[in-house]
Amino acid sequence: MSDLSSCWVEFLTIASVHLLAVASPGPDFAVVVRHSVRFGRRAAIFTSLGIGIAILLHVAYSMLGIGLVIQTTPWLFNLLSYVAALYLGYIGLMALKSRPAADTSLVKDKQQHQGDLSDKRAFVVGFVTNGLNPKATLFFLSLFAVAISAHTPTSIKLVYGAYLALATALWFIGLSCLLSATRVRSFLIQQGYWFDRLMGLVLIALALRLVFPTDS
Repeated sequence: MSDLSSCWVEFLTIASVHLLAVASPGPDFAVVVRHSVRFGRRAAIFTSLGIGIAILLHVAYSMLGIGLVIQTTPWLFNLLSYVAALYLGYIGLMALKSRPAADTSLVKDKQQHQGDLSDKRAFVVGFVTNGLNPKATLFFLSLFAVAISAHTPTSIKLVYGAYLALATALWFIGLSCLLSATRVRSFLIQQGYWFDRLMGLVLIALALRLVFPTDS
């Protein structure tokens, strides 16, 4: 019973910390918002699924000790940061090029953007955005090191990892559905290119923060 109780304490700790982390604006949030506005609900949902699956990558790092290697090897961590920054910067620059729709009558068409991004491409963008984020790697490494006992069975740790991936995907899917609601969607379609550009600036700012961290 004591083992079961400790597992529940671990799970509630992990779930609480993860909720705060996933709700904080970051690259994942910016990409999901951009895809919701630019390409519609379907693309945003597949992006969310990619982000959720990428969480398993960080969980694997943490369980296998690879995250510790990344954390304690400065050149490897810097390389990962620069690659992530280049990728986020590229997406941000593409978003800054967003333009108003040429035909304003298309505003009434809820599906106008959904054919512009394939399901596979949306999934890959979500997966790479989260998977390349070194701060996500360090977050999960710290979470598993601090909140989870070394004596916790591997099977239980796998359950934790599955929950984190599922909860992340569901959070961003919910965000995608919210942004795709009829009234919200109508407004976003009309002013979508401004949101696109704003998210572009956010992504570029996040890229710069990876290259020039403010932490002392």
